[in-house]
Amino acid sequence: MTSRRLRAPLVLPADPACSVLRDAVVDIDSNGRISYCGPAAGAPAPDGALVTDLPGMLLPGLVNTHAHSPMVLLRGMGGELPLLRWLREIIWPAEARLRPEDIRTGMLLASVEMLRHGVTTSAEMYFHGEQVADAVLAAGARAVIGSPIIDLPGMDWRAMTDATDRWIDADGLRFGPGERIELSYGPHSAYMLPPEALENVAEQAAARRALVQIHVAEAADEDERQRAEYGSVPRLLDKVGLLDGRLIAAHAVHLSDEDITLLAARGAAVAHCPGSNAKLASGIARLSDLRAASVPVGLGTDGPASNDDLDLWEEVQLSAMLSRLSTGDSTALGARQALLLATREGARALGRDDIGALETGRWADVVHIDLDDPAFATGQDVPDEQLLSNLVWAAGSRRVRDVWVAGEQVVGGGESTRVDRGAAQASVATAAARIRA
Repeated sequence: MTSRRLRAPLVLPADPACSVLRDAVVDIDSNGRISYCGPAAGAPAPDGALVTDLPGMLLPGLVNTHAHSPMVLLRGMGGELPLLRWLREIIWPAEARLRPEDIRTGMLLASVEMLRHGVTTSAEMYFHGEQVADAVLAAGARAVIGSPIIDLPGMDWRAMTDATDRWIDADGLRFGPGERIELSYGPHSAYMLPPEALENVAEQAAARRALVQIHVAEAADEDERQRAEYGSVPRLLDKVGLLDGRLIAAHAVHLSDEDITLLAARGAAVAHCPGSNAKLASGIARLSDLRAASVPVGLGTDGPASNDDLDLWEEVQLSAMLSRLSTGDSTALGARQALLLATREGARALGRDDIGALETGRWADVVHIDLDDPAFATGQDVPDEQLLSNLVWAAGSRRVRDVWVAGEQVVGGGESTRVDRGAAQASVATAAARIRA
């Protein structure tokens, strides 16, 4: 790949201060990593790099820390039911009719949808992980994939765990161009697995230094037996050893003060999914308390059948709105902090220091925002705080025009450069019709 320089009037590197750089460049080396990000005046000579001048703003690709994206096939099904009825009566029976090729079909369109919103990385928990990986690579996106481990009739948690073991042992934790795929373990939840299974996952993941993705305390009534026996799900996870390794707890709505302290002490992370939690009336996670305890927190869409979209910009807004509403404090989460949850902090929650920010050495996952929009009609020379506020509160995803992953352009002019979106949508429609039949 040829090295390139992207130059724009505004660059948001997603450093800890969420700085705004003016007249700045992002240099990308021939391996797809960032070699420089900073003011154009201090940039090194291009040295033959392809230089692209862009209007508007550059920022890092957003990181979706919890999703079941192939569920675009099931979007809208049972949408008025509460979580556990929705799963048991609608989703699990429909998923039993899915073919492996259906999952690739769903993930391909989901990847296109996310990339068009500027979401370059997603943490996926879904069946037939090889199909998920193949679709992600075809679209040019990036994913952390955890094939589900679950204990239901006809499903053997031991065989599911063994399959993940073999996949990691064969292909390694990361593979694909630009290390686009990372493998992880996906035990569904404490209420869907016996403690023996959770302990086994903890041992296998620790041996491979792999991330574990797991649903934790999403609905108030989902884990009554576990809470009665162990005090809480985090305590159970600690007892079986899962909190000793890399772990991201999805949802984490119904946590006590002691649970939050335990997660912080063990270095576990949380994927905050405000949109799904609100739609399913699961509750509002204690985001302010989690952040105050220094628990790493990223944002997640959850699945497109429980959200029902894959637009992480909506989660940025909802995370701030619901944090302010639940605390009665209009300063609880500002635009800067909310944007970082979707970028730098999301990467941190996944245990990744190679994505989520425009910094030297990280992968060049870059999003171009066109500011020709009423949201930015007050101009680009406004104070940084106002500019960030306009981006987060007024613009969102609709101004995403171009996206690069590992230095490769995968969205141009708002459309995928790799995938025929119309054909992908038609394939989803065909598969969805068969599943409903």
